[in-house]
Amino acid sequence: MNIMDFNVKKLAADAGTFLSRAVQFTEEKLGQAEKTELDAHLENLLSKAECTKIWTEKIMKQTEVLLQPNPNARIEEFVYEKLDRKAPSRINNPELLGQYMIDAGTEFGPGTAYGNALIKCGETQKRIGTADRELIQTSALNFLTPLRNFIEGDYKTIAKERKLLQNKRLDLDAAKTRLKKAKAAETKSSSEQELRITQSEFDRQAEITRLLLEGISSTHAHHLRCLNDFVEAQMTYYAQCYQYMLDLQKQLGSFPSNYLSNNNQTSGTPVPYALSNAIGPSAQASTGSLVITCPSNLNDLKESSSNRKARVLYDYDAANSTELSLLADEVITVFSVVGMDSDWLMGERGNQKGK
Repeated sequence: MNIMDFNVKKLAADAGTFLSRAVQFTEEKLGQAEKTELDAHLENLLSKAECTKIWTEKIMKQTEVLLQPNPNARIEEFVYEKLDRKAPSRINNPELLGQYMIDAGTEFGPGTAYGNALIKCGETQKRIGTADRELIQTSALNFLTPLRNFIEGDYKTIAKERKLLQNKRLDLDAAKTRLKKAKAAETKSSSEQELRITQSEFDRQAEITRLLLEGISSTHAHHLRCLNDFVEAQMTYYAQCYQYMLDLQKQLGSFPSNYLSNNNQTSGTPVPYALSNAIGPSAQASTGSLVITCPSNLNDLKESSSNRKARVLYDYDAANSTELSLLADEVITVFSVVGMDSDWLMGERGNQKGK
């Protein structure tokens, strides 16, 4: 029974405090009551905290969009995070593109120029997909998580203490109003006592809030370190992608521009002569897989000091380290070397040379 009486009295006291705050707040809005202003330093700290919260949320959300453009995937990851479960791993866009290229290249034939190039491009795209996955993981851990911890942790504490400070200020101003309206000496004495208590509680809460808000500077310093980590992760990612594409370009360097532009040739472009029509039977075993643009006679080519372009008719695997392996339809540079066997030419593709 005593516990019930205590709860009823506490409920009545809380209701009275809430009503008093509501009246004070309404009268302030109507200009019928005075309002205790916070000191300029505390106001600046509150403004800085609010500004930090707003921009941190915007940066965090846009970073999530940058790392995961698919909104459905972001929602799924959010749900799994709230359920404290790991989201299922899914193939990303570069990896999917890479797999399609590899499958297409395999079906067209790895021995063909186009099929071989597709496979190489597909493998590079899959490596880029792996780098993309690593960027997301690193950025989420070192950049997004600290930002989210501030929004969901530190700032929530600040907001809670700020609301409590607002309530203490309303109590203080309500006590001031009651003191002004008090007429009887006994009522004045009671109102003065209430004013001293509310002033003390307001000052204490203002100090607590100020200490929390001054920690925003430390938050900025921490977020700066996280930003550096994010930039470093992006540098690593873009450097990897650049290196992957550079390596791919070198691998595809065996397809010179004059071959790659064959699809756009006009009817006036000279048609290469088959080398097999210009040489004896003994030479066809070694050079019959080439089409030479000019000259049309092998002897003329051997006597010429200039290099010529040749398109490979079919694949050829080098028998030893002195020979050059060939893929059908690729274009290489061919030239003669003094003293070389008459059945052979030297071939060059990028940094690779051989008979």
